[in-house]
Amino acid sequence: MSRPTRGGAPSPVAVDAGGVRAVNLARVLSAALACPTPPTRADLALATATTRATAARLVDDLLAGGLLEELGAQAGRPRGPGRPGTPLGPGSTLGALGLQVDVDRVAAVVVDLTGAVRAERVEDDDLRGSRPAPVLRRLARLAHRALADAPDVLVVGARLALPGIVADDGVLLRAPNLGWSDVPVAELLPDLPGLAAVAVGNEAELAAVPISFAAPGRPGTHRDFVYLSGSTGIGGAVVLDGHPVRGRHGWAGEVGHVTVDPAGPACACGSTGCLEQYAGARALAAAAGLPETTRTSEVARRATAGDARAREAVERAAAGLGIALSAVVNVLDVPVIVLGGHLRELGELVRPTLERTLGRRVLSAAWVTPVVEVAPERPVAAALGAAYVELHRLVADPGPWLEGRTAAAVPSGG
Repeated sequence: MSRPTRGGAPSPVAVDAGGVRAVNLARVLSAALACPTPPTRADLALATATTRATAARLVDDLLAGGLLEELGAQAGRPRGPGRPGTPLGPGSTLGALGLQVDVDRVAAVVVDLTGAVRAERVEDDDLRGSRPAPVLRRLARLAHRALADAPDVLVVGARLALPGIVADDGVLLRAPNLGWSDVPVAELLPDLPGLAAVAVGNEAELAAVPISFAAPGRPGTHRDFVYLSGSTGIGGAVVLDGHPVRGRHGWAGEVGHVTVDPAGPACACGSTGCLEQYAGARALAAAAGLPETTRTSEVARRATAGDARAREAVERAAAGLGIALSAVVNVLDVPVIVLGGHLRELGELVRPTLERTLGRRVLSAAWVTPVVEVAPERPVAAALGAAYVELHRLVADPGPWLEGRTAAAVPSGG
């Protein structure tokens, strides 16, 4: 690296060796996690365009910090003549805590760097109209139990998923279906052992993360898609190149409040005719002539069995989804729609109408027809995604973690 001098000739600029090392640590760790089969040190040197000696030193640092582990010989790829290299995998002793508050549940999970769920605690309840402080205290108690269930996992971060608009400072601005507004979540959530702070994010945005990543740092099948989530209402996330599109203020993705019919029913958000009023779980149950607390799986069962009102409710939801999602696809050009949350239970029932509507309303459908898929069944998808995000932060910048471990290992003088 160089810069021009007054006479025009370049002069050398000092390179921050620590900064280069930090970048290389992240590159090697990211390459190791993204590899479809356990890589060796030589594989990582090739993948990161570094020398074998440099890659070996970086790997040794990552091993010492618990970010990578050496695996048994059987985990490696078959190699040519000579002694095979030792295969490497993500560390199983480091993890993150994912938390989730929905209208119908609170949840806490501990996920390690391999993507394995090491602990999971869930409590179902109707939290509409609840007060934030008692719910967050309850969540903290659940988190304590989840952490106790995974005593051999060192938790490096925690994140909470909430079904509403979250500001950059972690304040929940509005969650219509919970009835919460302007909630200083960080102030109300009791302290958790070993964690300085808990980050806060949008539920649908975080629930989309396990779709775009098969495990922390390992890309999934889909990298560009619209994800719909929800229970009472509907949340949404637009994901491009594996990352949610957050918008200028972090409020993007509110597909549930796209207008299906301006003259439609009133919504809890203050508008009318929102998608939630056609495809939200409670709206579906009411349209099927059932109590609002009826699960979407029961509406789907009745529709499949030929119940006329249930079938009409499902068709109404499918039509609403088609109108709202065609607008999203026309604006953002995303090729895949993933139905999660309660909508996954309607997947095969709504797919024909939804695909026909998309084919008719999406301008580009003549060339690329949007694909509709059903998400895996994960009641705690948002908590899982929240833990993934915290682990992604560690992978993107492992230097401070390794420095902290080194400093803790060196006794202070006296």
